[in-house]
Amino acid sequence: MKDNDLIINIENLIVHYETEEGTVRAVNGIDLKMKKKRSIGLVGETGAGKTTTALAMLRLIPDPPGVIKNGVIVLNGENILDKSVKEMENIRGKDISMIFQDPMTALNPVFTVGEQIAESIMLHEDVSKKEAYERAKELLEMVGISGNRANEYPHQFSGGMRQRAIIAIALACQPKVLIADEPTTALDVTIQAQVLELINDLMEKHETALLMITHDLGVVAEVCDEVAVMYAGRIVEKGSLEDVFNRTKHPYTEGLFNSLPNIKDRKAKLKPIPGLMPDPTNLPIGCAFSPRCPYANDICREQKPVPRWISSTHMVECSAYDDPSFHIARREK
Repeated sequence: MKDNDLIINIENLIVHYETEEGTVRAVNGIDLKMKKKRSIGLVGETGAGKTTTALAMLRLIPDPPGVIKNGVIVLNGENILDKSVKEMENIRGKDISMIFQDPMTALNPVFTVGEQIAESIMLHEDVSKKEAYERAKELLEMVGISGNRANEYPHQFSGGMRQRAIIAIALACQPKVLIADEPTTALDVTIQAQVLELINDLMEKHETALLMITHDLGVVAEVCDEVAVMYAGRIVEKGSLEDVFNRTKHPYTEGLFNSLPNIKDRKAKLKPIPGLMPDPTNLPIGCAFSPRCPYANDICREQKPVPRWISSTHMVECSAYDDPSFHIARREK
């Protein structure tokens, strides 16, 4: 894919939350590239740093206590970390938009849903209030809600409808980059399929790049071209959907797949990953996953792993990968 297809380039992003109790190392030096009409699934357990990464891309890290310690986030050739507050207000919603995780708190309870969608349109486009409101009704129809309900308030909507209204706001100005943070969590299966189809249509029509943050590997398989697996603030494996799903390399990624139900053997027990994610204020000296990893050796526990490229599209960050016994143990499992 050509370089001019690149919309966002994140390099060595580090984000900390500095509190009286200690420094929470939420994101610890990640690299990520997003291209037109391409979607990346960012997966990992709660606390891995996925949402913090998304908030950094929008410059919405709460400060204090959040601090972007290092890195660049280049959007359309410009580092947004150098932008002023006013410049970021013009970029958010128009160039980069986000579907937030919690529909209960993302909408303002004192304005109608239609007003909130229209506000985003009026902020970024030269249209009248009436035109913006008509567009808002069309957007509601697009996400499966009657346009006649635009004059209703968030409390009159169900949780799933509120989530769809948030999606309508995010899509209002046809952003170049769409970040979707667990966008289908509050939706039933039928509406979930509609929402995923809607996001796919937007990507095709407007060459939008999508970052899908989710725990649901089924959603990733349905929507994403690439997958980035995040653990303790690092991307430990990334590659094409086929690379990560069919040629899994990192023990953590392997653990995620092993913890899924086996549809071929419904009586088979789930295999959860033992232990818990490490405390981000006190990360291990070596690999953050080593205390939970069945293949960990002394090098894993003593040295930080470095990224290694298995192919031109597939990266894994695992010290045990160089140990022959690692591959023997994996084959035997």
